[in-house]
Amino acid sequence: MTATSVGALLLCRADPETVRPVAHLLQERMLLVPAGDGWSVLVPEGKPWRSTGSADGTAEPVDRVVGGWATALAVGSAWPVLALWWDDDRSGYTLASGFRRPVGYIWLADGTPAAEEEAMRTSAIRLGLDPVLDVQELEALTRDDPDADADARLRGLLAVLTRAGVDMPPGLTPGEPADRLRSVAGIHPEAEQVEWAGWRDAVRVELDAVESGSLGPWMLGPRARAVASAQVATGLPLTLWGARRRSAGWITAGLILLVQGLLGFAYNRFRGAEGSGR
Repeated sequence: MTATSVGALLLCRADPETVRPVAHLLQERMLLVPAGDGWSVLVPEGKPWRSTGSADGTAEPVDRVVGGWATALAVGSAWPVLALWWDDDRSGYTLASGFRRPVGYIWLADGTPAAEEEAMRTSAIRLGLDPVLDVQELEALTRDDPDADADARLRGLLAVLTRAGVDMPPGLTPGEPADRLRSVAGIHPEAEQVEWAGWRDAVRVELDAVESGSLGPWMLGPRARAVASAQVATGLPLTLWGARRRSAGWITAGLILLVQGLLGFAYNRFRGAEGSGR
C-alpha cells in the first residue's frame, strides 16, 4: 500500500444539510459536497489508514477505517452510507444502514470477485434500488470479466446508482489517489469543510439541525422518546465495547448514539416544558 494508491469516499443518501451535523461527530477533517438529488459525498482530508492508530501499533487498512466511519454515520440516522475504498491490492465498498450489520463486496486488483453474491442483493434492497433491473446489473459485477479491473467495478456500481439520483462531481472517481480527490473536492463551488471543534460545538450543531428540521420530524413525541432510549441503551455498551477493542470507529459510533439519544431526551423535555407553559 502506498500513499498515492489508496483512497476512499463516503457516499451518503441524504443532502448536505442532513449529513453535516452527524459528520462533525466523526472528529475527522472532511470535505462535504453534493452528489446528486438527495445524495452527498464526504471526502477525507487526511489519510488515517497510514497512521499507527491500531491496537498493535500498525496502520489500519483503508477498508476498516472507512467502514468504521460509515457505521458511525449510519447507526443513528435514517439514511444509509456507502463507503467506497481502494488500495494496491483490492477495491470494494461497505454499506452501513441503521443498526443492521454492515454488508460489503470486494474485488481483487484485477477485478476478480472476492465476496458472496448475496451481499450485492442485500445492498440493493437496503439502498432501495430496482429489484429487477438494478439487481441484474449489480449481479453482473459479481461475475468474472477480464476487461474490468477493481476500480472499473466500483465505477460500474456508481453507474447503477445514477438511476437512484447519484451524480458524482467530476473527478471524484474510484481509483484516484486521496490527494487528488481532496483537491478536486476543494474547488467544488458548493464544497464545505467539516472539522471537529470539540463536543460543545458538536452539540450546538446537532441542536441547530434539530431546530431546522433536518434531522426529521421524529424528534418530538412518544416515538422520539422511545428512539432516544434505544440510542442511549445501545450507545453506552457500544462505546465501552469499542474502547475494549481499541476501535476508534466503534467508539465514535457509540458516542454518536449517546449524543443523539441525550439530545433527543433534552429536546423533548425542553419543548414539552415550553408547550405546557403557553
